[in-house]
Amino acid sequence: MKTSSIKTFSLGIQHVLAMYAGAIIVPLIVGSSLGLNPAQLTYLVSIDIFMCGIATLLQVWRNKFFGIGLPVVLGCTFTAVGPMIAIGAEYGITTIYGSIIASGLFVILVAGIFGRLVRFFPPVVTGSVVTIIGITLIPVAMNNMAGGQGSEDFGSVPNLILAFGVLTFIILLNRFTKGFIRAISILIGIVAGTLTAAAMGKVNMQAVNEASWFQIGQPFYFGIPTFELTPILTMILVAIVSMVESTGVYLALGDITKRDLEKEDLAKGYRAEGIAYLLGGIFNAFPYTAFSQNVGLVQLSGIKKNNVIFTAGGILVVLGIVPKIAAFTTVIPEPVLGGAMVAMFGMVMAYGIKMLSQVDFNSQGNLLIIACSVGIGLGVTAVPDVFVNLPESVKILTNSGIVIGSLTAIILNIVFYIIPSRKSQTIPVLKEKHS
Repeated sequence: MKTSSIKTFSLGIQHVLAMYAGAIIVPLIVGSSLGLNPAQLTYLVSIDIFMCGIATLLQVWRNKFFGIGLPVVLGCTFTAVGPMIAIGAEYGITTIYGSIIASGLFVILVAGIFGRLVRFFPPVVTGSVVTIIGITLIPVAMNNMAGGQGSEDFGSVPNLILAFGVLTFIILLNRFTKGFIRAISILIGIVAGTLTAAAMGKVNMQAVNEASWFQIGQPFYFGIPTFELTPILTMILVAIVSMVESTGVYLALGDITKRDLEKEDLAKGYRAEGIAYLLGGIFNAFPYTAFSQNVGLVQLSGIKKNNVIFTAGGILVVLGIVPKIAAFTTVIPEPVLGGAMVAMFGMVMAYGIKMLSQVDFNSQGNLLIIACSVGIGLGVTAVPDVFVNLPESVKILTNSGIVIGSLTAIILNIVFYIIPSRKSQTIPVLKEKHS
């Protein structure tokens, strides 16, 4: 292998390591929350890694229809975790994939006009949505810390020691380390927690022994997708938030690579994500979006060439067809995952609050949008029977705290800012986003 090839491969590996923890954590959390068996969980991790590679290649390959052609790496959007768990628990796993397929088609269809729709999703709306999603995830983390719902040792002292030990270790890594070690602190914490659990006799390696060395993803592995309106609306909201976040990633990479992005470039980027959603639904993986941590890596390394990202995508594809590797991640005990989940889910909520930091809090309208949307979203999550007596046609929109909270934010933003702006032809809150 030539020196230049070795360098490109090394840089590709670096990008894979930067996003790998986020890539494998999502299927582990979703799969364990849905009660998948070891074989199913191994498939979910494998196909997720494989599809991360495919989605990345789709995005970096610039052509007439899709692909923004920037050094961007794609992975599962963490915003989708809570909604996927909620949909799977209420409607079943096939409905998760029906909603992902539908949202993928939505993204592809609106890609060309999304720039005009962004005004309906300023930081006060997207920040509220992400905050609601983060809040609704916390109970999942707490159940896992205790050992998983229904487990015989739920809430036992060893489970709690493991969970809080992992959480403490992750916090210490973030406090006392820098750079790459800090970036993969979640992964290191989980590995350390699993090794500790193994010493306690809480790790079963049977899944690794039984996993095959080679496997290609199967369309509709978990069954033919089913389509329900509420899950579809939920996943479309997730897709919209993801598109807004990806826009920031595209613009940041455009600035780093000194490339002026036009509307058609952004549309191609959205279409690539829509195709990735579609393939994720078909192969029973996840919705995919641009990973911001890899943007930081491009900036730090100074390497802006697309061939490095092509290499990273290829590495992910190869890793994804080796289930034996994926099986190692499925032996992680529930309390270990739970400890890591608290940090990660809390970060989702914190990221939502960070998005809200762009908002003018001197505006009473903004305060009401946040108060009502987060309040209603959390309220429905805590008291799911509050709308039990409403007609079924209305309950479609009120059964999910994420959906009704998001819709509340969107509607109130229209009431406070979109409608008045048509009269004055100005939107004060959105000047920063659309100037």
